[in-house]
Amino acid sequence: MAYSFLQSLPDARRIRSSLLRLPLCTRGLVAVITLLYVVHWFVPEITEWGALIPSEINLRTLHRLNTFPLLHRDIFHYLLNIIALTPLLDRFESEHGTIVTFILFTGPFGLLPGGLYTLLERFVFHLDGHAVGSSVWVFLLLSSESIKTYRENPYFQISDFKIPTWTTPILLILVINFLVPHTSLLGHLCGALVGFLWGLGYIKFLAPPDKILRWIEGKLNLLGRLPHYVSVDQKTFGRYGVLPSTGGGRVGPGRGTLGAANGVAVGPLGSTQRLGP
Repeated sequence: MAYSFLQSLPDARRIRSSLLRLPLCTRGLVAVITLLYVVHWFVPEITEWGALIPSEINLRTLHRLNTFPLLHRDIFHYLLNIIALTPLLDRFESEHGTIVTFILFTGPFGLLPGGLYTLLERFVFHLDGHAVGSSVWVFLLLSSESIKTYRENPYFQISDFKIPTWTTPILLILVINFLVPHTSLLGHLCGALVGFLWGLGYIKFLAPPDKILRWIEGKLNLLGRLPHYVSVDQKTFGRYGVLPSTGGGRVGPGRGTLGAANGVAVGPLGSTQRLGP
């Protein structure tokens, strides 16, 4: 029985391998979240400084819209969010590249759900709930993923009921709100809404065009200089999914999914093989 229990535990070697393969921006965000949690032990005021407090939002405190996902109340809050966020963020960066991930998660993916939460709290519900935690990003990414799942598998069935797969994040939000005290239902829903908009393509314009990204990467040689960097041509599926191809040449100036630095193909046509870190 003890042997069976040990077999069911996660393989430490696989966990270590997965951590070593994390792409650059994912590593950076996880490191910053961890550092700020450690700082919170010695300087508790940092949480109050960076929390999303609707009544405190003004031109001088707009930093709160980007800092609130990086802060956590306690060890349980931190561990739960970091364990859920890391694989989702890893997948997102592998699909969209390091620069896009950095721009979105230091800008719009904090500003949009944070701004929507502030507006609803202040002018609709007339409340002032304090919000912190990267769970807003967790549900943003889950909602984006649920749109992909819905396109491939629109429903899952429980008894005689067919439930749309895109509703999975909403159901999870409701369950967590019921089971876990002090969670922000409105904050989670705002994050999920932004994730749905991204998954449906309505806010794809927030990501810089690939042409600009290739120019930046070429000028700065980011792929050669930065370990674990994911370039625009190393993305697993590309920004808009796997596209059919009839040629065997390179894709862009970098090491793309169909071409290497010397122009030799490194995978079959239409391959979804990951070439990132």
